[in-house]
Amino acid sequence: MEKIAETDLYPPVKAWLGAQGYTVKGEVGAADVVAQKGGELTIVELKLGFSLVLLQQAVARQAVCDLVYVAVPRWRGKAGWRAFKGNVGLCRRLGLGVLSVQIAGGEVQQHAAPGPFQPRKSPKKRGRLMREFEARVGDPTHGGTNGQVMTSYRQDALACAAHLVDAGMAKGAEVARATGVGRATRIMADNHHGWFFRVERGVYALSEAGAAILGEARISGGYFVNKGQY
Repeated sequence: MEKIAETDLYPPVKAWLGAQGYTVKGEVGAADVVAQKGGELTIVELKLGFSLVLLQQAVARQAVCDLVYVAVPRWRGKAGWRAFKGNVGLCRRLGLGVLSVQIAGGEVQQHAAPGPFQPRKSPKKRGRLMREFEARVGDPTHGGTNGQVMTSYRQDALACAAHLVDAGMAKGAEVARATGVGRATRIMADNHHGWFFRVERGVYALSEAGAAILGEARISGGYFVNKGQY
């Protein structure tokens, strides 16, 4: 594949702006592309890919005019689209427009228009976040880790497992009362971690995997005892 340069983006972008009635000129002052129509001014920054430098340059151009775009080559493949989509979202929040350029055909597509952006809140996501925050015991996981996260569900499962070490086997209601984990029966029945097995209807015991993970949790100081103690 022939290597492209930033200057290869200019003709398609100029043609796209020209079709909208703009007079277009390249490399005016610090801007890659400046377009004017009546009293309206538009600036486009050209780059071969998204970068912090591109965003910094585009934001700096907002001191000159409100209509600022970034233009990059069209993405390739699913991974490229995911990355591109994320960058479009970031540009929206910065008030920047986004253009993609198909070099071979000279096609330009607008993915976001420049202008003020008000992010939409998601009550559902907020509720899910708050429920997890309130249900989690203590602060068992350092922020920024890419390792195993100690969720409230995992804490509850460990609490159930810890009770079964001494009880040997128990009904779900008994485990719930002893540990303070109201969903104990559901956790042991679903057995997402493979730590439990059903002895008989409503009665559960600890599996070998459960005993092993419980030992690791104790060694590492994991949270698995009664919730009422926190």
